Amino acid sequence: MFTEALFTSLRLGAIQLPNRIIMAPLTRMRANAQNVATALNAEYYAQRSSAGLIISEGTAISPQAQGYPNAPGIYTADQTAGWRTVTDAVHARGGRIIMQIAHNGRNSHSSLTQDGAGPVAPSAVLPTIPALTIDFQQVPAEIPRALETSEIADIVRTFRQGAENAMEAGFDGVELQGANSHLIEQFLENGTNQRTDAYGGSKENRARFLLEIVEAVAAAIGCDRLGVRLSPFGQYGGIHDSHPQELFHFVISELSKRRIAYLHLIEARGSEIGLTDDLHVDAPNNAALFRSAFEGPLLSAAAYTPESAAEAIEKKHADAIAFGRLFIANPDLVERIKTNKPLNPPDRSTFYGGGAHGYTDYRSYGAAA
Repeated sequence: MFTEALFTSLRLGAIQLPNRIIMAPLTRMRANAQNVATALNAEYYAQRSSAGLIISEGTAISPQAQGYPNAPGIYTADQTAGWRTVTDAVHARGGRIIMQIAHNGRNSHSSLTQDGAGPVAPSAVLPTIPALTIDFQQVPAEIPRALETSEIADIVRTFRQGAENAMEAGFDGVELQGANSHLIEQFLENGTNQRTDAYGGSKENRARFLLEIVEAVAAAIGCDRLGVRLSPFGQYGGIHDSHPQELFHFVISELSKRRIAYLHLIEARGSEIGLTDDLHVDAPNNAALFRSAFEGPLLSAAAYTPESAAEAIEKKHADAIAFGRLFIANPDLVERIKTNKPLNPPDRSTFYGGGAHGYTDYRSYGAAA
């Protein structure tokens, strides 16, 4: 198995990686009812500490930002303390971990938000996916409330505070979730952004929200500890844009100017958040398409095998590759790839919610039954 390219070191801003095998952010819904990370979460992440870098599951920056039941937050003291147990466990095993901070926007439900307030979005456009309630019931999506212009600055400040809380919790940096139809992407794409104020209309206006967050977070923690995740040509939740290549080339060029630590692109060929194993074979190759627009390190994710990951690095389409489902099922994925050992298959039925089963009970290669 030709994978040598995965085992060279790489620097992402202030963070030195020993290999180029990244653990992708993975929603697992196993925090407690107060959205606090627990000892079980610490065990799960620590098991995967050999990754070149762990990117945490998307973590809500406020009660309004919550999108799933039992998904973690980073807006209370208890949540910050809970995450400290995770980062301590990862660092004790020599790992590196950054937090993905997120606002789910319209992909939420009133049962999850403070005081039963409904989901918010740039515009009152209904998503094409159902919502999950606080008790894990799948229900029709609610029409989101369009944010007032005056509210946007508060959300930007909340992203900054979330980043500061993440650093207090011991993370090595943060990643902004601008992909998978979260609030940032809802502002970026004109299928979901129908605003007529300074945050709508032109691509420059639609990118304003993201770029204001980038500048606020970079001012708080340093641009060398900040990454951004995007999903050009993605369609999750009905997200779409009339000119996606033009939009994302502009956005990525602007991020490059701001010297962030890395850009993280989800490949459009991959299935949406693990719902199927189907590949969109005719989808654009985002890493290759946008590589020239970004001068810093580029991470690529979705539907990679170890072999295709090494090939993408050899071709200089990407500098590192993020694996999702393979890391769910193989806590020792780095060693398995390096020594060409067989990989555990993931159990899809245990992806979201539950306890240790399908979370911390996947065995490393050669471990006793």
